[in-house]
Amino acid sequence: MTEPLLVERSNAVVTLTLNRPAAMNALDTALKEALRDTLVELEHDRSCRALVLAGAGPAFCAGQDLREHATTLATGTTEPLDTVRAHYNPIAARLANLPKPVVAAVRGMAAGAGASLALLADFRVGGPGTRFLMAFAKVGLAADTGASWSLPRLVGHAKAVELLMLAEPVTADEAHRLGLLNRMVDDDLVLATAQELAARLAAGPTVAYGAIKRELSVGDAGTLSEALAAEAQAQAICGATADHRAATIAFVNKQPPTFEGR
Repeated sequence: MTEPLLVERSNAVVTLTLNRPAAMNALDTALKEALRDTLVELEHDRSCRALVLAGAGPAFCAGQDLREHATTLATGTTEPLDTVRAHYNPIAARLANLPKPVVAAVRGMAAGAGASLALLADFRVGGPGTRFLMAFAKVGLAADTGASWSLPRLVGHAKAVELLMLAEPVTADEAHRLGLLNRMVDDDLVLATAQELAARLAAGPTVAYGAIKRELSVGDAGTLSEALAAEAQAQAICGATADHRAATIAFVNKQPPTFEGR
C-alpha cells in the first residue's frame, strides 16, 4: 500500500510530500493522521532544521477528500466535521508554531484546507500554474485549518472576506501580488527552489528563526507591551546560544558565521 505521506531527509532539511496524486493529494483520514503525527515528531527533532511541504504530481493539495466526507455524512453522524478538532486544528497549530522554518512548494492547485496548509508556511514558492482557491463556501462550510487567522494577516481583512465568501480562484500572478506567494519560478523548478531556500534557512540561526516566529505571533495579536515582553524573552534565549556567540565573534573578526542551530 502506498504511503500517504512521504518523508525525505537531505542533511538538515525534511521534505514532507502529500502522496495521493491521483486524488490531487486530497486529505483523507490516513493522510491527515500521518501529517499530524509526523509534525509532532519533527517539532522536537533537532536534526530537522527546516521543513518543506509539497504535493506529489501536478497539484499541491485539493483540500478535504470530499468522497470520504460524503461517506461520513451518509452515516448520519451528529458531528460530521469532527475532523477539524481531531486533525486540522492540531496540524495547523503544529505548522504555525513549528520552531523552525517551513517552506511550501505550491505547484498547481491549492484549494480549501490545502490552501490553508500553504498559508501556514513561512515561505511559499509557486509557479505560473499555481492556483489558490478558498473553496470552503462552495460546499457550504466556513474556513478551517487556520485560514481565518493566516489569510487576513497576508492579504488584509477586506480581501480575506472576498476570497472566502466568493471562493474564486486566485491566479499565480495575483497570488504573488497579494503575498500568498513569496517567490515565483518555472513550474518545474518549484520544488527544487523551495528545497534550496529551506537548505539556506537550515544553515542559519534556527533558534533565532523560531524565536522570530513566536515574536511575530505575539506581535500580530497582542499589545506593544506584550510584544516587548516577547522580544525580551526571545533575546534572552537567543543571547545564550552558541550561534549568537560564534556569529558575534565572526563579525568582529570579519569572518563569515557558521551556525549550528544551538
